[in-house]
Amino acid sequence: MYQNFEYYTPTKVIFGKETELRTGELIREQGSKKVLIHFGGKSAARSGLLDRIRHSLEEAGISYVTLGGVVPNPHLSLVYEGITLCKKESVDFILAVGGGSVIDSAKAIGYGVANEGDVWDFFEGKREAEACLPLGVVLTIAAAGSEMSDGCVITDEREGLKRAYDADLCRPRFAVMNPELTMTLPAYQTASGVADILMHTMERYFNHSHNMEITDVISEALMRNVMKYARILVDEPQNYEARAEIMWAGSLAHNGLTGCATGGGDWASHNLEHELGGMFDVAHGAGLAAIWGSWARYVNHAAKDRFEKFAVNVLGVVPEGTKEETIDKGIRAMEDFYRSIHMPTSLTELGISPTEEQIERMAASCEQASGGANGCVVPLKKEDMAEIYRMAL
Repeated sequence: MYQNFEYYTPTKVIFGKETELRTGELIREQGSKKVLIHFGGKSAARSGLLDRIRHSLEEAGISYVTLGGVVPNPHLSLVYEGITLCKKESVDFILAVGGGSVIDSAKAIGYGVANEGDVWDFFEGKREAEACLPLGVVLTIAAAGSEMSDGCVITDEREGLKRAYDADLCRPRFAVMNPELTMTLPAYQTASGVADILMHTMERYFNHSHNMEITDVISEALMRNVMKYARILVDEPQNYEARAEIMWAGSLAHNGLTGCATGGGDWASHNLEHELGGMFDVAHGAGLAAIWGSWARYVNHAAKDRFEKFAVNVLGVVPEGTKEETIDKGIRAMEDFYRSIHMPTSLTELGISPTEEQIERMAASCEQASGGANGCVVPLKKEDMAEIYRMAL
């Protein structure tokens, strides 16, 4: 029997070439008086993107302040700095110019401005947010899907903890998506984004629910499409069609569409990677690629039909022999794809070698962050998570 579900996607999408020139108009529609332009490193300035956005805001008669410096696995310390700046300058709207890290940092700042107390409380599960400052996005990286999602992930760099907080309050009012803005990305960052997009779909796909067939078909087509165009980008990084397909897929993979009537999905791979990111500051998508194969081998016995369907419908495995053989071929085919776009399939390939002490610490932290068992395909306990980390070495 199909599960009941809710689907909520309030974000207005403006997709295509030169769409960033409409940013001022879009913010003016929100009735904003003063904006925080939040961004990452020097590339946004060097490319001229920030200048185009500033000009657009000035033409719309909107004043602004800026705060750069967002890094991958965005830091809590910069979130605190942004909260202080927004309160001092009476900012009433945040514009995130960048990828998932910038957007998540903007969301956290929005929570911190709109609620009393320490914003980290939300990420530690101590209390729920009651509001969030409105925000919009000019997307420059196809990966996290944060431009349309209710999710937000922040790293407390002091403690080496990476934690998520989900609430509809932070969904962006609009998302400007110009695929051309992703063409200057390093190949590794593009591929890491692809891995993240795929995992956002796979996390929802692997479950024990009686899924709606239309949801499965959409998910399978999305994954096949991303893999097709990711291979093209390896040799043709300036291919607009491939950039556009992957950018839109990134949004659809994490706006709830592929999770309708799935019971929410598994998410253990994401939670396991969050510990890697918190401790070792690795690229999120690359960390997911490095851990997924070990997770799949550890849990597939509990969802054989699902893993077989994934192998056949997504990876094109011909079901010869036993179901277990088909599943194994599917897992290996997925890892072969990751290698084809130069993503790691082990922690060693990721460039890290956790000690046994670090493995135990990550597993314990992951269990604590999850409030107990982790995932739904197999509810993982601390010892299970530690073993998956060991398998991934």
